[in-house]
Amino acid sequence: MPASQSAPSISDDIGLHPPKYRLPASTHVGRVRLAVSSLGQSIAFYSRVIGLFVLRQEPRFAQLGARGSDEVLLELEEMAEVTPITRRSRLGLYHTAFLLPSREDLSSFVRHLAAQGMQFGAGDHIYSEALYLTDPDGLSVEVYVDRPKKDWQYEGREIVSATNPVRFETLPPVAEDSWQGAPAGTTIGHLHFYIGDLKQAAAFYNAGLGLDIVTWRYPGALFTSAGGYHHHVGLNVWAAGSPSATSEDARLLFWEMVLPTEQERERALQNLLEGGFARVESAYGNPSVVDPWGITVSLVVRAEAEPSLESSGV
Repeated sequence: MPASQSAPSISDDIGLHPPKYRLPASTHVGRVRLAVSSLGQSIAFYSRVIGLFVLRQEPRFAQLGARGSDEVLLELEEMAEVTPITRRSRLGLYHTAFLLPSREDLSSFVRHLAAQGMQFGAGDHIYSEALYLTDPDGLSVEVYVDRPKKDWQYEGREIVSATNPVRFETLPPVAEDSWQGAPAGTTIGHLHFYIGDLKQAAAFYNAGLGLDIVTWRYPGALFTSAGGYHHHVGLNVWAAGSPSATSEDARLLFWEMVLPTEQERERALQNLLEGGFARVESAYGNPSVVDPWGITVSLVVRAEAEPSLESSGV
């Protein structure tokens, strides 16, 4: 795909906009909760390998975040019936993507993985440089850093994406012991899902939830976002034909879409309900809606009080 060198002037010039409700530019991904087979093994992976810090822990439940922050990024819920999955065997979560603040942090993370002898994949997506790992339950994890927006490439209204080799030799030099865990400012930048049909996915995430489709010519995938970001939610049919994750599988229990005001949350919810999508009860009393493959998005207005640690039962 040939790419232009200049970015559209404002986010309104980027992407295919929803026909009715469009999410505010400040919308972003919040916490993610996973069902896991062994809390101990999962905590060990997400803390020792990914670098998250345990904020709170109960016998079958834990909350993790970045260094020096009380913000919960990841919740792990151990469920007795859950077993690990294999690659592309279930529709649902493809990966949870942790966004680091800088290329120096990514360079430190690479050194950390090498010191631990961890195997990982990598991809340069033009707008970001990313590493890929697999957790103990077969769920993928991405750790990445964004390039400056001025360096992203566009073709018309579309953000150009690719999967090129990461040039590790260009990463900034850092000390061998520079990785001290996920640094302050680490967030969940996006999520990526295996889904069964791109048109159905667009009906839910674009027409229903209100995300822009910002990349649509990457093979077998759509990338959607608010505010001109390269993607808050990736959607692909690379596992199409597989069943949706069940209560016996390691899986995503829910993820949060964080909106700036109660009014915007009500508008997003109403738009989804008018589209025929089902509302469900989810953690912490937030209104939640399920996509065609059983993926639950919880609509959240941040600046709420931190909830109790009790398991949600979702």
